[in-house]
Amino acid sequence: MMAEPTTSRRKALRPGIDWPQGQVVTLAHESVILAGNPLADPTRRAHPVYLPPGYDDSGQRRYPVLWSLAAYTNAGPGQVAWRNQGETLPQRLDRLIASGKMPPVIVVFPDCYTALGGNQYVNSPAIGAYADYLIDELVPVVDARFRTIPEAAARGVFGKSSGGFGGLHLAMVHPGHFAAVASHAGDCGFDRVYLRDFPLACDVLARHDGDLEAFVRTFWRDRRPGGAAFHTLMTLCLAASYSPDPALPLGLKLPFDLETCRLDPVTWGRWLAFDPLSRAQGSLDALNGLAGLWFDAGRRDQYFIHYGTRELHQQLTAAGVAHHFEEFDGTHSGIDWRYDHSLPWLAERLKAD
Repeated sequence: MMAEPTTSRRKALRPGIDWPQGQVVTLAHESVILAGNPLADPTRRAHPVYLPPGYDDSGQRRYPVLWSLAAYTNAGPGQVAWRNQGETLPQRLDRLIASGKMPPVIVVFPDCYTALGGNQYVNSPAIGAYADYLIDELVPVVDARFRTIPEAAARGVFGKSSGGFGGLHLAMVHPGHFAAVASHAGDCGFDRVYLRDFPLACDVLARHDGDLEAFVRTFWRDRRPGGAAFHTLMTLCLAASYSPDPALPLGLKLPFDLETCRLDPVTWGRWLAFDPLSRAQGSLDALNGLAGLWFDAGRRDQYFIHYGTRELHQQLTAAGVAHHFEEFDGTHSGIDWRYDHSLPWLAERLKAD
């Protein structure tokens, strides 16, 4: 009988890493802007920061910075956490830099998580001034703490899903802080993306007699919250972002009636005002001022975001706004591989030392 090969002679089944690795350090920061936020979310947060290989040995060299905005349900610490399969974002960056596909960059993974399960990175009295938090607090702190090139020309922002939407929102509504943006399946075409979740939210909230706060408290104490609960929490997060109302429970107004699910056109109009399809026409100068604008979506996106991105592509093409648009074979899930394409593209368009 043939002997089983020893471990020392067996070829590794899982590929290893044989290129230089960067380091992830933690930037602890106490926020002034988030102090007294209505959800009582933490004001002191730990933000992972990726420093490229050779950072400690590169003297006074300064680096461009990419800001990575997490998708809904995630935050900066989750983006750098160990994975059982595939790469973490820092590992992906190591490989792309080592292969020469992109230059060394610093990447910030801000923690903007909230009690409503995530963030759309807008300023809202119902959730917090997270756009200001990023731009007015974290950007200056990062520029002071690390060897960045402290100017907008050397700063980019990227993300997927809500993070992609956040990047587009910051570029259009808060121009002059980022030179390039990449949005992967960012929320777009709200009428095709969000409406189908409203009856679901009505059903879930009915189990709590329409008490929004009771639902949220139950959600965080439920050992096995289901998909319907997650989508309902997301609907509340969107309402807190797009239609805040300090006079109502949780400080938000839903765009539908809880009894009949009939759409409230006024409140729904407030949501649509945040849609990149609505924002773009009033933000052409800001978009034209970017050194790079990338957005894409999978043609089988289960939230139907590809329809809105197609329309955004048509709008910007008609307006003469330079941009890079792709539609790839995929869904809304498992699309980190798209960063292999967008991150080198972004980095090429940023000012380097």
